[in-house]
Formats: sequence, C-alpha cells, structure tokens
Amino acid sequence: SQFEEFFGDEFFRRFFGNAPERLPRRSLGSGVIIDPAGIALTNAHVVDNATQVEVVTLDGSKYKAKVLGVDKKTDLAVLKLEDGKAGFPHLKLANSDEVQVGDWVLAVGSPFGLQATVTSGIVSAKARQIGSSVFDDYLQTHAAINPGNSGGPLVNMNGEIVGINTAVLRGGTGIGFAIPANLAKRITDELTSKGKV
Repeated sequence: SQFEEFFGDEFFRRFFGNAPERLPRRSLGSGVIIDPAGIALTNAHVVDNATQVEVVTLDGSKYKAKVLGVDKKTDLAVLKLEDGKAGFPHLKLANSDEVQVGDWVLAVGSPFGLQATVTSGIVSAKARQIGSSVFDDYLQTHAAINPGNSGGPLVNMNGEIVGINTAVLRGGTGIGFAIPANLAKRITDELTSKGKV
C-alpha cells in the first residue's frame, strides 16, 4: 500500500507487529529468440529476482521459460522456452564488429507494454562507454528505446541482430545503448554451457 511505502516495514513492525505480506510484482520487458530450440536473450534486469518467467511471442502464444543464466555485469540473461516446439522462429546474431557508424538499424520490442513496436534510426557511435560496469562497450543508437524495450533486438537491414537494447540516457532524446552482438554471443555461450561467466 502507499501507506506502507511511505512509512516502511519498521513502522509496521513497531506498531502493528509483522509487516504485511508483499504482493507479487509483475515486470515487463522484451527479448529475442536466437535459436530454433527456444533459446532467447533479454536483459538481466528484466528477469532479476523473477520466480516465474512467461514469454509471449508475436503470434500471442505463451510459453513458460527457464532462466539458464544471468550476467549482471553485461546485463544479459539467457532463457529457454519450455512446453514449446522445436523450430521456433528466430533471428541470427550478426558480426557486430562489421557495424559502421551511420548504418540503419531497427529497435524491436514492447515499450510501455505496446507489443511488437519497431522504431528506426542509425548507429550513432560504437564502443561507447557509459560507466555501467567493467564491460563498458556499447553501440549507441538514436532509434527510440523506451522502458519495455529492454532486452529486445537492435537489427540491421538484413534482419540480423547487431545488439541487445539495454539502456537509455536519462534526460536525453534519441540516445539509446545496446550490447554488441559479438559480446552477447560470447556471454550466451558461457551462460548456456556453464551457467555463469
């Protein structure tokens, strides 16, 4: 409740005994399937502390998903869609080293819960350092990235993933950042095989 948030748990413990039971929270984000077996990528902060993950695909189908691994330093998480079929539609990870500043890209995701939204822009910069972690090597784009786009793909004009959308600059307009596909591939391989980086 707002009352609880204002006064905090300590207030309730002191005057009313145990703090009230917390209600489950829901979180929304985007992702992309990269393997026909149902391997998908999203941001670590999208599934952070999740007890249950459900993936809704473009056709409206819902799948439970298992978190195979999370790397908070790169803000990347690998999921495996369960109860599914073999042969999921998927996108290929491109060689992000070949991306050039000025290349046209599309950001795909569900900003503010608006499913299957596509925005266009260019790659504004490469190897951008934003002080987020030790892995500080992002693609910068001016394609619109909003809350809910986190974990969705940044794709080139061939429909290949060049990055995983992860952050926006607060107060900035048209300044978004994506984890380069080559880094995402290395992290994905380690999370899938070892469960950690």
